Amino acid sequence: MAFEFGSVSRRTFLASSAIALGSTAIRAQAFAAEPKKTVGFALVGIGKLSMEQLLPAFAKCEYARPVALVSGHPEKAKEQAAKYGIDPKNIYNYENYDTIKDNPAIDVVYIVLPNGMHAEYTIRGAQAGKHVLCEKPMANTPAECAAMIDACEKAARKLMIAYRLQYEPVTQKAIELARSPEAVGVIKQVTAEGGFNIGDPTQWRLNRKLAGGGSMMDIGIYALQAARYLSGEEPVEVTAISYSTPNDPRFKEVEETVAFDLKFKSGAIGSCVSSYGYGCNRFRVYGTKGQIQSEPYLSYQGNRLWQGNDREGNGLEITPGNHFALEMDHMAQCVLDDKTPKTPGAEGLQDVKIITAIYEAARRGAAVKIV
Repeated sequence: MAFEFGSVSRRTFLASSAIALGSTAIRAQAFAAEPKKTVGFALVGIGKLSMEQLLPAFAKCEYARPVALVSGHPEKAKEQAAKYGIDPKNIYNYENYDTIKDNPAIDVVYIVLPNGMHAEYTIRGAQAGKHVLCEKPMANTPAECAAMIDACEKAARKLMIAYRLQYEPVTQKAIELARSPEAVGVIKQVTAEGGFNIGDPTQWRLNRKLAGGGSMMDIGIYALQAARYLSGEEPVEVTAISYSTPNDPRFKEVEETVAFDLKFKSGAIGSCVSSYGYGCNRFRVYGTKGQIQSEPYLSYQGNRLWQGNDREGNGLEITPGNHFALEMDHMAQCVLDDKTPKTPGAEGLQDVKIITAIYEAARRGAAVKIV
């Protein structure tokens, strides 16, 4: 029925319209989604990874947001805070780091420091009442890893290790196919390689105290991770050899290349390489029914996956995602929902235990049992 304006007074129309609009607003409020809860992150260390990957990735996060920075370089911290809308009052240094306990805006500390500093700042973060997301490798030794886990458990805080690949779509699809009886069948071998030609000999990655080791700790851990998550098993024994180019100033303290073989309980073999001397970035899974392969598999973007022996085209069509945004959102959701992270401290400890055995096998020139 058409509304005839002349049939009612202006006052009656406005009054009835106001009532209608009011009821509409009430209904809109009733059905409007509640504001999405988010989790505040403090980045502890603002080197290249933080500036080039992590801080930009927050823009793609649903649940994680940057609220604080911890750095030994105040001017750089101020610059990054201004760029990403972080309150300058939330800039800390390594001396006053413990005062984060008084800042309720900080829920999670993301430890993005050299490996040798992970344990100290994870433990201090937990003691300050914050959940901890820590870069890989978790620490330099199994004992440090255990201390980190203990500190977080005592503080009733969550601990997650930043294995970004376990959160991104290509790796998740690879794991799905590797588990498939139709696609791969029974896994017989996993090969995985990770390496690049490292540059500046003065960087912390080539300092044993800060890095804990050479290529094995930094890039070889990706190959080890691939062998573990693709096989779905834990190795029981390892053999290894290590090599460094003589008189190369980069390798005065740490190793250049490690080749290691993992023996799994099922009889499957993991054949892996890490190197600071040349580039390599691929894995392959061999099974009784088929194969899957990826190259590259550990890059920040552009990873590709093929099913079968031949590489046709660009591989399987998989919608990419930002590794770091997915990883940080997972941690945030675990905090919001009070769930255990997919890659908890125990995952990081296991890798460091195996890496310790790999180094021992290389030194001894003999197989080492993994317990």
